[in-house]
Amino acid sequence: MQDGAIVTNSNSTQSSKSSLKGLKEEVLSALSQEAAKVGEGSDGQSLTTVSITVVGASGDLAKKKIFPALFALYYEDCLPEHFTIFGYSRSKMTDAELRNMVSKTLTCRIDKRANCGEKMEEFLKRCFYHSGQYDSQEHFTELDKKLKEHEAGRISNRLFYLSIPPNIFVDAVKCASSSASSVNGWTRVIVEKPFGRDSETSAALTKSLKQYLEEDQIFRIDHYLGKELVENLSVLRFSNLIFEPLWSRQYIRNVQFIFSEDFGTEGRGGYFDHYGIIRDIMQNHLLQILALFAMETPVSLDAEDIRNEKVKVLRSMRPIQVEDVVIGQYKSHTKGGVTYPGYTDDKTVPKDSLTPTFAAAALFIDNARWDGVPFLMKAGKALHTRRAEIRVQFRHVPGNLYNRNVTGCDLDKATNELVIRVQPDEAIYLKINNKVPGLGMRLDRSNLNLLYSARYSKEIPDAYERLLLDAIEGERRLFIRSDELDAAWSLFTPLLKEIEEKKRIPEYYPYGSRGPVGAHYLAAKHKVQWGDISLDQ
Repeated sequence: MQDGAIVTNSNSTQSSKSSLKGLKEEVLSALSQEAAKVGEGSDGQSLTTVSITVVGASGDLAKKKIFPALFALYYEDCLPEHFTIFGYSRSKMTDAELRNMVSKTLTCRIDKRANCGEKMEEFLKRCFYHSGQYDSQEHFTELDKKLKEHEAGRISNRLFYLSIPPNIFVDAVKCASSSASSVNGWTRVIVEKPFGRDSETSAALTKSLKQYLEEDQIFRIDHYLGKELVENLSVLRFSNLIFEPLWSRQYIRNVQFIFSEDFGTEGRGGYFDHYGIIRDIMQNHLLQILALFAMETPVSLDAEDIRNEKVKVLRSMRPIQVEDVVIGQYKSHTKGGVTYPGYTDDKTVPKDSLTPTFAAAALFIDNARWDGVPFLMKAGKALHTRRAEIRVQFRHVPGNLYNRNVTGCDLDKATNELVIRVQPDEAIYLKINNKVPGLGMRLDRSNLNLLYSARYSKEIPDAYERLLLDAIEGERRLFIRSDELDAAWSLFTPLLKEIEEKKRIPEYYPYGSRGPVGAHYLAAKHKVQWGDISLDQ
């Protein structure tokens, strides 16, 4: 179904709304068909244009991620022939000042540097700025006039990227809907996380957004779903016969989702303290990857079919028990003569804060495929390394012939393991047991390794590039549907309330360490060893 103009509140009956919606779809369909018949105008110009408005253009996310991603798409000739980019924020700025700000963060693909400067100049000419308040109908009306000038009578498709704090999402959407939406094309809105703090606030946000938008106009972005290795997860499983038959409790002993950063909050503690590591990483990034990993084979690659299967996984998950969760908070530590600050040493964080900067949890999916298999999550800040990976540990070989009769590694511990490294140094490798060359019978553990940087010369696109392109093309597969969001919050909200209401004290761990000791006890409780602490990793 083609996206329509944004809806507004009215007291009409449901039947009237349905009739209007049907009429709207017929009109837009007719316009699209007419545009397709005409093809190109007499001057060779296509009849449609895309206007992309970055709301919150002066913020870090816009500068560091959104504008560079848009330029990368332009650099790869992925954007439509006619497009315009507008920055919108409260800061006073001219078009030239915006272009200067944006130009400092743009980079070119490694394999196409020859015309880099020329491409940058062409891209920056398409970038404009409008200053305004996020809750001002008048300012969005002014933006609409500017957009129409650049659209020059073409069928206008408009994409709004909300790179702003969540407390002003609804105000911005309300103003954009009533004053700056497209009248003859589609209008879409990308919403950044966090999508609320719990089930109640998330539901309230969704309800408010749906006063002005249809569900298929809302693109809830989780940038981890745009990571190359996450998108490859389904390809790896569903297009390789050697993996799909093994993807169940019969062969898989446990699955681990590991996320670690080697830095602390570094001045962002005020934001982080309001959410914590469970909301910031586990409830969205890791849980979304888990759903993709564990889902049944979808009917097709259609967005709705894939999202339907993800929702089934989330609804099949057992409520998280507080005894299956370990929380921690990093403390100050001196190493090599350098003192690293603790979490509460951050001036933006309250001195008595109990907000976890680390969490580990054991989750279970109560369905036929995964019954009894522990899915372990671990996420933390100020740890010893930066990584994001999925580790699939397979079961022992029954009656293993080599376990008692050969020297070398302990085969009880050295089971096969599939590792999908999302970042850094993207790779997929499978740990196998093999014979060490020589006259004796000695076994060793080796990797069958696909290192992306060695196999593919082309630079891997940033996740925001893929997600922005999908939003422009109307591909919703990697965006979160409202019922997915409800199911995810239903899983974590009771746990979060218990931790916060009982003021559970986190286990403290030194900055730059492997995290709280309690995480290892949690894994041992479920007869699991974290894969990222073994010597060969």
